[in-house]
Amino acid sequence: MSDSIKKLTALGQSLWYDNIQRKILENGEFKAMIERGDIRGVTSNPSIFNAAIAKSNDYDSALTPLAWAGWDAEKIFWQLAIEDIRAACDAFAPLYEESNGGDGFVSLEVSPNIAHDTNATVAQAEQLWARVKRPNLMVKIPATQEGVPAIRKAIAAGLNINVTLIFSLKRYAEVMDAYLSGLEDRAAAGHPVDHIASVASFFVSRVDTKIDPRLPDGSHLKGKAAIANAKLAYDQYQQTFAGGRWEKLKYKGARVQRPLWASTSTKNPAYPDTIYIDNLIGPETVNTVPPATLESFKDHGVAAMTLVRGLDEAQDSINQLEAAGISMDVVTQELEDEGVKAFADAFIQLLSTIDERRKNAASSLGPIADSVSKRISQLEADSVPARLWKPDPTLWATDKDPVGQNEVRIRMGWLDSTDKARKKLKEYQSFAKESQKAKIDRVLVLGMGGSSLTAEVFSSLLAAAGIEATLSLAILDSTDPAQVALAAEQYPPDKSLYIVASKSGGTAEVMAAFDYFWKLSKKDGSRFIATTDPGTSLEALARKRNFRKIFSADEFVGGRYSALTDFGLVPAALLGMDLNQLLDKADWMRHQCGEHIPAARNPGLALGAVIGESALGGRDKLTVVSDSPLSAFAGWIEQIIAESSGKNGKGILPVPLEPLGDVKIYGKDRLFVYLRQSGELDATMKSLREAGHPVVEFAIPNVYDIGAEMFRWEIATVVACSILGVNAFDQPNVETSKKITKAKIAEYEKKGKLKEGKPAWKKDGVVVFSPTTVTGASLKAVLGGFLKKAKPGGYVAINAYLPRNREMVDVLQEMRVTIRARTGNPVTAGFGPRFQHSTGQFHKGGIKDALFLVITAEPEKDFDIPTEGLTFGTLIRAQALGDYEALIEAKKKVLRVHLPNAKAIADLIKALE
Repeated sequence: MSDSIKKLTALGQSLWYDNIQRKILENGEFKAMIERGDIRGVTSNPSIFNAAIAKSNDYDSALTPLAWAGWDAEKIFWQLAIEDIRAACDAFAPLYEESNGGDGFVSLEVSPNIAHDTNATVAQAEQLWARVKRPNLMVKIPATQEGVPAIRKAIAAGLNINVTLIFSLKRYAEVMDAYLSGLEDRAAAGHPVDHIASVASFFVSRVDTKIDPRLPDGSHLKGKAAIANAKLAYDQYQQTFAGGRWEKLKYKGARVQRPLWASTSTKNPAYPDTIYIDNLIGPETVNTVPPATLESFKDHGVAAMTLVRGLDEAQDSINQLEAAGISMDVVTQELEDEGVKAFADAFIQLLSTIDERRKNAASSLGPIADSVSKRISQLEADSVPARLWKPDPTLWATDKDPVGQNEVRIRMGWLDSTDKARKKLKEYQSFAKESQKAKIDRVLVLGMGGSSLTAEVFSSLLAAAGIEATLSLAILDSTDPAQVALAAEQYPPDKSLYIVASKSGGTAEVMAAFDYFWKLSKKDGSRFIATTDPGTSLEALARKRNFRKIFSADEFVGGRYSALTDFGLVPAALLGMDLNQLLDKADWMRHQCGEHIPAARNPGLALGAVIGESALGGRDKLTVVSDSPLSAFAGWIEQIIAESSGKNGKGILPVPLEPLGDVKIYGKDRLFVYLRQSGELDATMKSLREAGHPVVEFAIPNVYDIGAEMFRWEIATVVACSILGVNAFDQPNVETSKKITKAKIAEYEKKGKLKEGKPAWKKDGVVVFSPTTVTGASLKAVLGGFLKKAKPGGYVAINAYLPRNREMVDVLQEMRVTIRARTGNPVTAGFGPRFQHSTGQFHKGGIKDALFLVITAEPEKDFDIPTEGLTFGTLIRAQALGDYEALIEAKKKVLRVHLPNAKAIADLIKALE
């Protein structure tokens, strides 16, 4: 607290902040001002909210779901305003308690449109009081002729009231009488009056602004009227709250109605910028100041008991003005009328601003806007927000499916992952420090699907943002020999820490990688840590082999929902991320999606409604595009959506990072999601919207915002699955390919070779396998015949059991474009066996119309998996065969193309052109 504010406070005056913005409420600035003692209350009005909303994008994330729900501009405004007011009230709650209800108030104004309607004003004041539900709220009511009786009724009803737009002494007397009468009415009804607080906002600087131009140049009265008027008002206050009428109420515990000096910023640059603070300091008063005036007073304001000085001079100044033909009654009435109009105009502008943004948000949904709005209303009617947090398993599984319901019950621990994570923060952080001391400069995560993808997202985001991590981190989620060899080269044991990450503790790919790196490290347990559920075989192995650390993950969270558990947070800590900031962002979204939040205001539920309703309407291809820095997050979204939703012939197919083409190539089965940071795709997204495609956009400007987005998408995924009627927490078809793979390996161990079936076609070293007859003299003809089977509304999946590197990613992207041009279908591409832990479930259990192009190749170099009796090349081939045969078992249209080596992929592209 500055010396000037400290002295002012000691003299009995409180500074209230004439400003409210979501940004400062959320970034800690507001709380810091309170803790420093700079401010002891806050006021708001339509002009303030208009500036806050119109001049920033701070409200867009809240406004968008409300627009999707079909709310009008005014309904949206009150929702947004009440959220800010509640947040401010909560921030001031400690001061309110500490001052015994003397300070810590937050003011919210009734609509200016009802300033001349007594009954409407009372009704809205009571409504706002009920909605905010905070004892330190003050409802602002304008001191119009019709507002005065409304003040009395509101006080009698037990509301805290800030009376605004007072300019004249006559009106001020009426306001004080209304306050006292309201207290008397309440006491007469047998209700307590000791908790009721009120301020009377007497406007100051506008009086000078109104009068000065009417005075001749050089008049000594310029700049005197406003302060004189306020001092006379204070004298009136002292007389009113000193008589017998007041003493009776005081005996019952009533509080005085403090004068509040409003409009105290200096409008005339010729006057000192703190003139309306320095000259109006006195006990039992409030001065409400805008940001610039507050900073000026902190810097050079003069705190002294000035309010009670010069009362005779003040009266003399007013007399001289009257003598000069300037009627204070006329001036103050004009100011009152202008004040009401100014706030009404600001309110109109505010609603216009919100309406424009509302229309933009709603129009982004294009043809699905109406159905999404209805769906959100239905979610509210069905109490989905509360049922989700309960949790109610019937959202995903009927009573006829007890196994499914039990799966729900044991997989909902992610809802409070942030609380659990905070209890383990010291463990994460101390381990990260220990690793730094051990001079570990790189980490390799050996994991699949949800156990490793979050680590990849964090590492990628930091690199894209130019933030130097404390070490380098990569994931190995492949059994391709070339990729394993490259990982070993880049992450050698003498420099690396290996995180063996598996929920089940027995994931085949993970254990194969572990066996290899265990031998490579010469069985040095200090180079390994394990992240796994309690009681798994991996945990036992880690103890037996003296791993450096074992992190026991939450067994009540499924892998794809584990981002904010040990699987994501241990790598985040090792990367040097600020875990508190990451969890704060996640918690912010968690509260936005809370059980008491209406569906229309719930970002997760609203997104789930968009995705689920789109799928029901045929737009079941969730096309996720992103600015370059956010590309890894698109892959994270793919795994959670695909594995959760693709069941029972239903599902939402994520199409992540598909190269964008002309808007005319996209059918009516698309919903576009744009992950925005730099805005590099703004023009394309605009074209898509103009072409009638729904495009929803999520701005992720900061690395740590990803915590909020992960929680949003977790909520959205389970809601979308509920809408589709599938269980978001099981993965029934994943096991099929695993069983076939195990059988292939068992057969290999007996016979020394894999049974691949009879080729359907072969030439020039390329071998094609198919469950149906294949014809064609060339590979081009074979592939052309296969792609002709594509149907409108279907999709094509490229399942590539090849090394995942930049060159191969580019090749598959090129292949996607070529196949899309030939079929008109969305084309996904995944590297095996990585994709089996995400889209693999969708491939077998999801929507029917699809073509699967499985690509395998002879490895250039192969090597043994220690202790397992087979090579990595054999393992990945067995996994490819398991995938291929599981697709056939699921009655999918599939073609496997086996290449003589990975470089021959170029021949495959030529054949597709």
